[in-house]
Amino acid sequence: MAISTDPPSIALSPPPGAAIKDPPADLRWFVFILFFVFGGITSLNDVLIPKLKPLFTLNWAEAMTIQFAFFAAYFLVSLPAAAILKRLGYMRTAVVGLLTMMAACLLFIPASTSGLFGAFLGALFLLGAGITIVQVVANPLISMLGRPETAHSRLTFAQAFNSLGTTIFPFVGARLLLGALKDAPGPMTVLEETAYRAQETQVLVQAYAGLAAALLVVAAAVWLRRKRLVETAPPTQSILASFALLKQQRFAFGALCIFVYVGAEVSIASLSTNYLMEPRTLGLAAREAGQLLVFYWGGAMVGRFIGAAVLRMVRPDFVLLAAAMVAGALLVISALGAGPVAGYALLAVGFFNSIMFPTIFSLASEDLAEHRAEGSGLICMAIVGGAIVPLLTGLLADRAGLALALAAPFACYAVIAAFALFCARRKAAT
Repeated sequence: MAISTDPPSIALSPPPGAAIKDPPADLRWFVFILFFVFGGITSLNDVLIPKLKPLFTLNWAEAMTIQFAFFAAYFLVSLPAAAILKRLGYMRTAVVGLLTMMAACLLFIPASTSGLFGAFLGALFLLGAGITIVQVVANPLISMLGRPETAHSRLTFAQAFNSLGTTIFPFVGARLLLGALKDAPGPMTVLEETAYRAQETQVLVQAYAGLAAALLVVAAAVWLRRKRLVETAPPTQSILASFALLKQQRFAFGALCIFVYVGAEVSIASLSTNYLMEPRTLGLAAREAGQLLVFYWGGAMVGRFIGAAVLRMVRPDFVLLAAAMVAGALLVISALGAGPVAGYALLAVGFFNSIMFPTIFSLASEDLAEHRAEGSGLICMAIVGGAIVPLLTGLLADRAGLALALAAPFACYAVIAAFALFCARRKAAT
């Protein structure tokens, strides 16, 4: 599929991979808000799982289809999103993504009325599609807002706003959405079961309707500022040509690491509430356990603010290697330990996750130059790891329990450590 540059006034600016000189003062804050919004809404999935799992009587593999439906959108929508970005430019494409997210939030209303789990999965897929579009805009744009040598630090700082969203939203979501389900009134007919589920999911309808209203406001604000960034047309090319970037060893390895990183992060977050409810760990009620996710995502937020400074002084490949090794060690401690040690070791992984996505993204993209937009599309496709790895983790949890299921994210961190070593050796060789 060729990407048309007609009309010529609509497309990327500056040429992909270049730095934007003297950008408008509010442009960075625009990107920070995007990171905050899509991070926060994504993390609400971690609250949806303990809400919908008992309501629809799901096992762990079935419950993880919540993450599968959401993150599958990254695989299917990322390259089309890159094509839209080339056609419409950053600001207009961001509006498309925000309005798609708004429509998805409104779909929670008919999903609740139908009482069908599949309807919720459909809404989550569309929500993931909108977030994919926004993320394809945000990652390359923040990389270009300044000097190339500080891209690692700048993207890490922007990701801190993503973590601010993932810290606030699950905490508020746990308080609003997680509570004891009303006891089902014994055996029910299909109509009675539908009515029961519709009643129990009304709180989801109210929450996501509120998010839809907020997204409309953000989309309107971005639309009104769409001319703040002067945009010029890129050359026409086939979007499928983007896959040629996978011939570059560093980029291909980095894309794999994005796949496993997102898979590990999402798997841990998805299991955390139920993990902390187990008598072996903290034995908490659902709402209290869900609120403790603030430490997992809050650790990532703090780590990213710290990491933004550290990455200005320490080579990113060294920082990534250390973070991956410590995260893996914490998983071992949690799986083999008990009580508060097991519970808080799992939550502490969030702090060491903090710099991984932006550092992997920047390391993988170092040699892309003018192909940064296409690279962003492919890397966002790799976020489909958030669909695959949690599903595998859920299957393992069904067979071996939550503690041994942590072996799946542990393997992911081993791959990331190997990538960090690869980058360090490439650096030494040059």
